[in-house]
Amino acid sequence: MIKLENIFLQQGAFAFKDLNLEIKRGDYAALMGKSGCGKTTVLEVLCGLRPILSGRVTLGDREVTGLKPAERGVGYVPQDRALFPTMQVRHQLAFSLQLRRWSTMEIAARVNELADWLEIGHLLDRLPSGLSGGESQRVALGRALASQPQLLCLDEPLSALDEALRDEMCLLLSRIHRKTRITILHVTHSRAEADRLAGQLWCFQDGALRQIQ
Repeated sequence: MIKLENIFLQQGAFAFKDLNLEIKRGDYAALMGKSGCGKTTVLEVLCGLRPILSGRVTLGDREVTGLKPAERGVGYVPQDRALFPTMQVRHQLAFSLQLRRWSTMEIAARVNELADWLEIGHLLDRLPSGLSGGESQRVALGRALASQPQLLCLDEPLSALDEALRDEMCLLLSRIHRKTRITILHVTHSRAEADRLAGQLWCFQDGALRQIQ
């Protein structure tokens, strides 16, 4: 279960008050709303990247409100992908595993598994500068999935892709969700994208999050 309870956050003129969200374990949920309403901020609160003044954040069977980002078990793909510019793809995928002190054999096996799932085995020795937009998105997704998180947060992952690549990535995201049964929260401006991928839809309405599907 993913749960935000009575979240209060304020930064300058921007504020959330009594924000609530609940997603069942293993569900694929989409989050929509006007630009500037706080969709990305919701993801950052879940990841522990944005401090809150009060409220509770629960992931699975743990309250994680006071935990650091690395302790929460959340994978995050930001809108700009944020790949490390001087790091080959294989090392992008291995990075979080090295921080968690996985063995060399475990890391190699996981990198190969992710490369197979995402069909990026031929890209493992490339730098981000040598990747297309769709390839970069696959690498960013693999890096977020590497440590087997319980929640995957996606911030408009398809917005910069052309129609053919969006269709390809929709198929990939559906396949990854079926394979892993990971809980996913996907921010998008596209209702068609949300309807295609998500089993439930949340939307900002009058400053509150409401489930509309």
